[in-house]
Amino acid sequence: MDRKDVGILAMDIYFPPSYVKQEALEVHDGASKGKYTIGLGQDCMAFCSEVEDVISMSLTVISSLLKKYQIDPKMIGRLEVGSETVIDKSKSIKTWLMQIFEDHDNTDIEGVDSSNACYGGTAALFNCVNWVESNSWDGRYGLVVCTDSAVYAEGPARPTGGAAAIAMLIGPNAPIVFESKYRASHMTHVYDFYKPKLASEYPVVDGKLSQTCYLTAVDKCYRRFCEKFEKFEGRQFSVADADYCVFHSPYNKLVQKSFARVYYNDFLRNCSSVDHDAIEKLNPFVDLVGEESYQNRDLEKTSQQVAKALYDAKVGPSTLLPKQVGNMYTASLYAALLSVIYNKHATLDGQRIMMFSYGSGSTATVFSLKAEKGQHPFSLSNIASVLNVTKKLEARHEVSPEKFVETLKLNEHRYGANDFVTSNDTSMLSPGTYYLTSVDALYRRFYKKKGEEAKDVPKFANGH
Repeated sequence: MDRKDVGILAMDIYFPPSYVKQEALEVHDGASKGKYTIGLGQDCMAFCSEVEDVISMSLTVISSLLKKYQIDPKMIGRLEVGSETVIDKSKSIKTWLMQIFEDHDNTDIEGVDSSNACYGGTAALFNCVNWVESNSWDGRYGLVVCTDSAVYAEGPARPTGGAAAIAMLIGPNAPIVFESKYRASHMTHVYDFYKPKLASEYPVVDGKLSQTCYLTAVDKCYRRFCEKFEKFEGRQFSVADADYCVFHSPYNKLVQKSFARVYYNDFLRNCSSVDHDAIEKLNPFVDLVGEESYQNRDLEKTSQQVAKALYDAKVGPSTLLPKQVGNMYTASLYAALLSVIYNKHATLDGQRIMMFSYGSGSTATVFSLKAEKGQHPFSLSNIASVLNVTKKLEARHEVSPEKFVETLKLNEHRYGANDFVTSNDTSMLSPGTYYLTSVDALYRRFYKKKGEEAKDVPKFANGH
């Protein structure tokens, strides 16, 4: 079996049609003007209404990908889900998604859920890629789903929410190829963001620590990545060797700081790609060590300033969806990758994309992808056309901050609850979108697909 150029063959994204503008949220929260838009670097935030959740979004994105790329559900041999949104403490989200495959008499599918904050999607992706590259591969496709609804209690973290599900088809001869030998990780035990309260969807967050952990992970992973590259290639790696840099995006401002850290690392490593002007400006910070360098505001400002032109070219194209949809946890990094493909597919052939994945608690990896034109339907141009990002964003409905808060309160009340029926209001949903209809007394969840309510579909019918 041909196992050349294993990677991502196809991608699709689904995000809820309801969103709130960060500008309107600033006014509603009584925050200073620009706190969320300039301070966090965010524009809009998607959120799940009472009829949507991580399962419905996953059902929607999988059925959409299979249909748009005309994939026979029998051709899926492994399905991995990355998520940190807990629906059940035992039953994996993957089991709900099997309904699509059971309908096509395919129950021979490996894989379950991976969870560690925002890193679960990357773990799921690595598992699928490793499976195709291994002796266990049976010749069928792998399928990865990253799905999350990021919500926060009232307070400064609330504007860093978001929601989406992304599906990726994995196999050989891919247009987005894994350079598997270039991969470096950093994992430690830290309480920067965690969800110990099982009765609540909301996390416990130490914002300042979380940012330091993220930037520390950028430093450690990037340096190790450079060392591995140099070992294999016999030459120094610098940011000039990556055509695009894609970061996990809790909010855009952290992505700006992270790229500046990468550039600062190149300066410390004496890379020839760092120009004379930047060297002069960064020289005063050459002796800063550890914690000092993460807390130094002058270094932060100067490194962002000298890296800005490169940031605009190498990172800018990845920021479209994260700024418009918000923090999608496991889907966040891959929404940024989708943004690059959507924006740059015509010129992406032969280019390298450096990825940084981070999940609190904490775990992180820098890895490398190589883009190739591919062949229809698995081509960069077809992926971009299927994504249809602009149209999807334009089709959304803006919701007032008051309605947003009201929805979060209802979802908070229903978290872990049983014996209720939703409003079944699907007016904002496009045909083909799955939605939650009810949860029965035994906590069993029931979903329907918009446009198929009238058909006799026992698996998705209301169980009452």
